[in-house]
Amino acid sequence: MSSAATSLSRADIEQVVRSVLLKHLGGTPAAEPQQPNPLMVNISARHAHLTEEHVEILFGKGATLTPMKWLYQDGFYAAEQTVAVVGPRKRMLPDVRVLGPCRNASQVELAFTDGISLGIDLPVRISGDHTDTVGCVLVGPKGVVELKSGVIRAMRHVHMSPADCEFYGVKNGDKVHLRVESPACTTVLEDLVVRAEKTVKLEVHLDTDEGNAIDLEHATNVELIKPEPCACGH
Repeated sequence: MSSAATSLSRADIEQVVRSVLLKHLGGTPAAEPQQPNPLMVNISARHAHLTEEHVEILFGKGATLTPMKWLYQDGFYAAEQTVAVVGPRKRMLPDVRVLGPCRNASQVELAFTDGISLGIDLPVRISGDHTDTVGCVLVGPKGVVELKSGVIRAMRHVHMSPADCEFYGVKNGDKVHLRVESPACTTVLEDLVVRAEKTVKLEVHLDTDEGNAIDLEHATNVELIKPEPCACGH
């Protein structure tokens, strides 16, 4: 009588061990939480948001923004229109792209090096927070707008849906870290602010300086990390 040897793979052995342990300890294996949406990391280059009133001043009476390229988030786009941004030292950034749709308050988002070029000490703010921010002059083909405030360096952030927040165990206003692996350098960017909204896709926004510094173009892997609470409980 002959017998044939059966070869078990590592996965088969691990499954047998789990089954034996569960039989003796009771219970069922916990399901692994599934990430609801893929993580997208994008560079948000310098741009301007405008009110409908400022669109008409800069581009002519009755003018509206014309979508040129749709962005990752549904309903948002880069417009065909651009403006020149003039700083307090009369230095200028030409052809700054306008993003749509229009907002209730105009805002200009620049990178750190843009601020140096214009002579502006850019405050880091969440989009829409214009408290203690500086202004600039916007120049369009049909007119000029002087902003008293609203020029910022956007705080690095991540857009999350409720399902994304549940998966990562965070809520609106919390902070997470972003780990970026690339051949040149593997880097962790800390303190990305969570911006939770019902209909958004999971997306990180970095400015141009940050994206270049971590060599995002050649990244091989990106992941969000929830920081461990400190000893004080925060």
